[in-house]
Amino acid sequence: FLPVLLRQEGPAAIAGAEYLGARYGGWTFLAQKYGKKDRSETWLGIPFGGGIGPVTYRRSAVQAAGFDAIPEDHAGFLRLCQGLKRNNKPVGFALGNAVGDGNAFAQWLVWSHGGMLVDEEGKVAINSRQTVDALNYLRELYPTFVNGTLSWLDVSNNRAFSSQDIFLTSNGVSLYFTLKSDPATRAIAEDTDHAPMPKGLASAAPHTATVLNAMVFKHTRYPNAAKAFLTFMLEAEQYDPWLTGCIGYWGQSLNAYRQSAVWNSDPKLAVFADAMNSPFWSGFRGPISVASGAVAADYVLVQMCAAVASGQATPEAAAREAERRARRHYRA
Repeated sequence: FLPVLLRQEGPAAIAGAEYLGARYGGWTFLAQKYGKKDRSETWLGIPFGGGIGPVTYRRSAVQAAGFDAIPEDHAGFLRLCQGLKRNNKPVGFALGNAVGDGNAFAQWLVWSHGGMLVDEEGKVAINSRQTVDALNYLRELYPTFVNGTLSWLDVSNNRAFSSQDIFLTSNGVSLYFTLKSDPATRAIAEDTDHAPMPKGLASAAPHTATVLNAMVFKHTRYPNAAKAFLTFMLEAEQYDPWLTGCIGYWGQSLNAYRQSAVWNSDPKLAVFADAMNSPFWSGFRGPISVASGAVAADYVLVQMCAAVASGQATPEAAAREAERRARRHYRA
């Protein structure tokens, strides 16, 4: 959200963006969504990449529950999680104020049921039948969670997965490589795999990427040098080694780098390769704005989900409260 938040002091980097797009196969969908001013060809930032949190799971546990793969539908995913729970191998998703994991799970839940935070014009639309359906689904899914997820932060599921307290969650690739690099947990890494979150009623798995943007401020003393540096860093000689060094945590913002060797270095990285072409974003389906960033920072959707999971609110009441809170930000 930073280029939008700082649009008055933002970059004039359009020439570099156009050059890079023409040279490297065009910009990915989310690079354009986060890099450009809404409904405009004006670039506010130069996106370097984005990361997602797909399903991270233990293959042996999923197979023992009677599944060869992660289901794409809600009903199948619920049956899988219930089977894992029966086998004393529960799942866990963050329902606390986790900046990345909490927002990602709540957004997946709503987007995959056909819901949205706002419509294309930015009108708050969270209080909908689709959101209520999502929250009713959560009431069935939540009993399969390990205890404590209502207070989880971003590191909590990593620790629970590493200690074998949970056997399925959503996370970036960093968890896998942490397990792989430690001899004490290497066997867990060998049994770990990744898959898209279930798409449910959506057209594709609703992954919301965390996008890394770079900008050149108007007040910089050396604007031309700064713009040239950003262009230089996204040229193949610099960018591909950087992308490879990120071991799949960041997905490329320019389409040509989909052919980078990093994506063939380990088959478990495949799901991360197209992170920046997800058709979903934080604040879906409206413009990326100060308001959409504030809703995520205020954990509006996360706390809506937590209220239902904990039994503190009905789905209908939680959706109304989320609507009230979202409208405060969208009026600002």
